[in-house]
Amino acid sequence: MNREHPALPRLGGRRPSYRERVAEALRAALIAGELRPGEIHSAPGLAARFGVSATPVREALLDLAKEGLVDTVPNKGFRVTAVSERQLDEYTHIRSLIETPTTASLASTADPEDLQALRPVAEEIVTAAVAGDLIAYIEADLRFHLGLLRLAGNQHLVEVVRDLRRRSRLFGLTALAEQGRLKASAEEHLEILDALLARDEDAVRAVMTRHLGHVRGLWAAP
Repeated sequence: MNREHPALPRLGGRRPSYRERVAEALRAALIAGELRPGEIHSAPGLAARFGVSATPVREALLDLAKEGLVDTVPNKGFRVTAVSERQLDEYTHIRSLIETPTTASLASTADPEDLQALRPVAEEIVTAAVAGDLIAYIEADLRFHLGLLRLAGNQHLVEVVRDLRRRSRLFGLTALAEQGRLKASAEEHLEILDALLARDEDAVRAVMTRHLGHVRGLWAAP
């Protein structure tokens, strides 16, 4: 599997600061399970791993500590926090309540050009899945789903889902990638777009339900 880290991710809507880009890359590594619960990491160690300087990594880790994703450990660094199975079930339930009906409603309201603009992102997810590049997969997946939700015109809803995703963990990604099964999950993003462009709200709802079900299967304790 490709273990080289990709270029730091882009954030939608504006040019992010370097600190924000580092924080997004670290969040992706947490969600993908590359940084495991209970592990303690130092800013210099993560800086070397990501090929960046230590200062923005330290600042980004402080941001992640405020979000509850890591805890500070005096004189050692930062410990990755754990997420319980009950929490994962609750995150999935809330996401399904928000994302499934919101995305399905776009079948009748979204501009086809706006939907087509997300196709390269969906294809990027598939490319990352085939390459086994988990951090790139998580980053592109985030841009895709938040991009869809933005089309509904409710920024507060977007931020709620962003926060839920930040708190999740996808420990099963590594196994799926090694088994060659991650591509099938990635291709569901293209299915969602095709159903939306076909104005088939029932199909969108069905694919979203299946897709989020697969996601919960990955949100599991190590």
